[in-house]
Amino acid sequence: MRIVIGGASGFLGAPLVSALRQCGHDVTRLVRGDATDADASPWDPVAGEVDEALIADADVVVNLSGAPISQWPRTGRRAQEILRSRLGATSTLARAVAHAPTPPALLSGSGMSWYGVDRGPRVLTEDEGPGEGFLAEVSQAWEAAATPAVEAGARVVYLRTSMVLDGSGGALKLMKIPFSLGVGARIGSGRQYLSCISRRDWVEAVRFVAEHDDLAGPVNLSAPAVPTNAEFTRSLARTLGRPAPFAAPSFAVRAALGGIAEDLLGSLRLQPRRLTEAGFSFAHRDVDEILAAALA
Repeated sequence: MRIVIGGASGFLGAPLVSALRQCGHDVTRLVRGDATDADASPWDPVAGEVDEALIADADVVVNLSGAPISQWPRTGRRAQEILRSRLGATSTLARAVAHAPTPPALLSGSGMSWYGVDRGPRVLTEDEGPGEGFLAEVSQAWEAAATPAVEAGARVVYLRTSMVLDGSGGALKLMKIPFSLGVGARIGSGRQYLSCISRRDWVEAVRFVAEHDDLAGPVNLSAPAVPTNAEFTRSLARTLGRPAPFAAPSFAVRAALGGIAEDLLGSLRLQPRRLTEAGFSFAHRDVDEILAAALA
């Protein structure tokens, strides 16, 4: 297939480009500024500019663009950039898809925060309703920005991504530091669920979605067995061969991190029902397998 990807150089985009090419797909990367490489095309999502002929010629368009959500402190200016970067990129690509004579599929980035901050032990399939909170509002607006493509009849998939784990980057690269020093800690009660997925499974799941025309709408990208924070803490310490004897009380986490603390103290227990029903097979189904692969 001919596949166009926005956000192709990031922690998720780069391995996705590699995997798609290994399977024989023709991938074009959207880049900001001058595009000097043969496999790249310039775009400006802030200004709403992209090569519409390129989009019209594609079979699948993947949007992974957006400012990082984990930076601290989350100032009002940074919060606006998190929202603006996602809406600009998605709107630009959704409009280009809608203008195509035969609209390509649009795989649009989203996050598990669509379901809110804290849903306790409730199992969250793609049929679950939306939640509340800043990141929930961001994810919901992010998905809504793809509406022009939906209205044009394109196959649109919302990639509701959980925490993606790989030792080379992302959240796990930061987590390794205190755990490697033997000062890793359970967060809050430790009973909150922490949905996660290995980067290898995330990449393969997105490839699977791109190649299966019958998948549309929201798709949870999360391993089937969801650990609690306490289980995750024990597994990471065990994988690194270090103790993790401490616990960070909720009040201390809130005092140190402010609004970001709720993202750590909340509980989201995603179930990837759409993927499993479609026949996708996870290589790493639980936290022990995920961390063993991520830190190998």
